Amino acid sequence: MLWWARAIVVAACALRVAFAGTLPADAARGCMPVGTQVIVRALHAYGQVAPMTVVRVRVAAPGTLAGLRALQGRRVTEGEALGRLGGPRMQTLRVDRAQALRSAEAREHAAGRLLRGLQRRREAQLATRQAVDAAQRDLTAARAAVRIAKAQLQELRALEVLRAPTAGTVLAVQAANGEEVEPGETIMTLQPAGRLWIRATYDGADAAALHVGMRGRFAPAGGGDAMPVEVASMFAAMANDGGVQVGLVPQHAPLPPWWINGQWGSLTLDGPARRMVMVPTQALVLDDGRWWVLVHTPKGDMPRRVVPGPAHGWLTAVASGLQPGDDVVVTDAYLEFHRGIARAYTPPD
Repeated sequence: MLWWARAIVVAACALRVAFAGTLPADAARGCMPVGTQVIVRALHAYGQVAPMTVVRVRVAAPGTLAGLRALQGRRVTEGEALGRLGGPRMQTLRVDRAQALRSAEAREHAAGRLLRGLQRRREAQLATRQAVDAAQRDLTAARAAVRIAKAQLQELRALEVLRAPTAGTVLAVQAANGEEVEPGETIMTLQPAGRLWIRATYDGADAAALHVGMRGRFAPAGGGDAMPVEVASMFAAMANDGGVQVGLVPQHAPLPPWWINGQWGSLTLDGPARRMVMVPTQALVLDDGRWWVLVHTPKGDMPRRVVPGPAHGWLTAVASGLQPGDDVVVTDAYLEFHRGIARAYTPPD
């Protein structure tokens, strides 16, 4: 017997021990009873690291941009100054609000002098109580107007400096120094720090098996350790290609250093578990586009059509066609299968 044939027989014997612990008499002819194993269906796709959300830095007052030095890809800290608003329109607003504060302070001063005079006249019984109360109300309103004017001027001064609302990375800069901007206009887009996840699309039967909480692994393209992830969100809208999009987050914090926006990799999710019949892969025979095994019966070795499932090492799961305990031919199954066909073959005239 050739060395490779002996190796196949030895492997078949080893697999037989794994299923039943002892070998029957048929093992001498290369047969073995099949057993079952719990198979976890793996769902495969390509995923990409992407930001969960983006933050748009908007201006809240009209003016001219100056000192804008943030560039795409630069990391910024929360509250960091990104630029300033100046120009004629900003100067006009500043003057108007400063004038409004001075006017409010003048009214407060006048209302205070009037109230003090009426209080002295009231003590001399030269003014009524109603007049004193009215003057008190005017002073209270004047003081409130001063507080509002001060707050508006301080707000404008704060709006002159454009600051990062959160720590993150600059994704895009939509304005330039010297540009006139209007309130609400976006000048910059930020990716918040640490707010990354994986976006992936599944379709067909894999899409139907998805659910929130499903776990798996994300392996970066180009090598590196796989990162345990889990499905955090499923998007109600279908993708353009008909698949279902999911968002996945790491099972454990913090994020690995190689997780950057745009990173591609392979994603494997652990799908539903199913107990399936397992046969040695060498027992499977492909004929005319269909898979078969030879089942050893008292009447001889009979071909039986099967539907293979996922392969696990030396074994392949069988979705249908076999029952646990069926004896299948392992050694030289392909030759035995076609030998039977040859015996039944009738050459044409």
